[in-house]
Amino acid sequence: MKVIDIITQAGQTVFSFELLPPLKGNDASRIYRTIDSLVAFNPKYINITAHRDEIEFKELADGSIRKKVSRKRPGTVAIAAAIQHKYDIPVVPHVVCGGFSKSETEHMLIDLSFLGIQNVLALRGDGLKSEHLFKPEPDGHSHANELVEQIVNLRSGVYLDADLKNNAPLDFCVGVAGYPEKHFEAPNLETDLLYLKKKVDAGAEYIVTQMFFDNQVYYDFVEKCRQHGITVPIIPGIKPIALKNQLTVLPKIFHIDLPTELVKELSRCHTDDDARRVGTEWAIYQSKDLVANKVPSLHIYTYGISDNVTEIVKRVF
Repeated sequence: MKVIDIITQAGQTVFSFELLPPLKGNDASRIYRTIDSLVAFNPKYINITAHRDEIEFKELADGSIRKKVSRKRPGTVAIAAAIQHKYDIPVVPHVVCGGFSKSETEHMLIDLSFLGIQNVLALRGDGLKSEHLFKPEPDGHSHANELVEQIVNLRSGVYLDADLKNNAPLDFCVGVAGYPEKHFEAPNLETDLLYLKKKVDAGAEYIVTQMFFDNQVYYDFVEKCRQHGITVPIIPGIKPIALKNQLTVLPKIFHIDLPTELVKELSRCHTDDDARRVGTEWAIYQSKDLVANKVPSLHIYTYGISDNVTEIVKRVF
């Protein structure tokens, strides 16, 4: 079932969550344990992140430098298909521009369609850690709206090879990301909203937000989106803080602000367990307020940690 149909037909707030594919060399048991702990609460869909190749430079004994290319979390397509088959829950694999050509993207979409997957989240993705600016692959997409356009073209059977005949359409529901506190590369929120509008105009059917810790930031973002003619559902993304160092790590990595009251509470924590309790209670407070305001869905970023997420959905749904 498509995400857009799930959230528009539900009549109430539903919940979904996001998982990382296993690190290379690991099996899927940890992912399955996470899903097993949450499946009783009826998640309506599960997102699976995608990851580009990473480049590392290592100095050898003779002083020379070796370039090593690796993908630490392969298997997005395979684990997404395995989850949908095992649990009969729709999956939403991420499709990213970074590290992939248009042809590689098309092949991934064909595989997903063959596997019965109807949903994708289209993202530009991160650049290489060694590069200050995002650089697309040769014959790759520079922006997420271009990726959305490619995916939407497949609904009409428009493939990259213009010589193909009798093309079968690939009908995906496409979601995109929104940034309530703006994407860190955007000069201001107004410009970022224009970029978001381009993604929606290209055919995106819903938006899921970057994590935020002040619900008013989300409500203001939704209002500004509506003022810009963005009418699709906007799903809030919630991240329960689980470690004390996330007080500084999350703002640094994700370019977000933490409310003063949350900062005060976390600053009083002496251990990760203390911080986890504070983070869980804060996420419950956020979630209850969002549900009371009839958001279409809660999307919870789990990153493989499920006991706090289980507590949240048990007390909210």
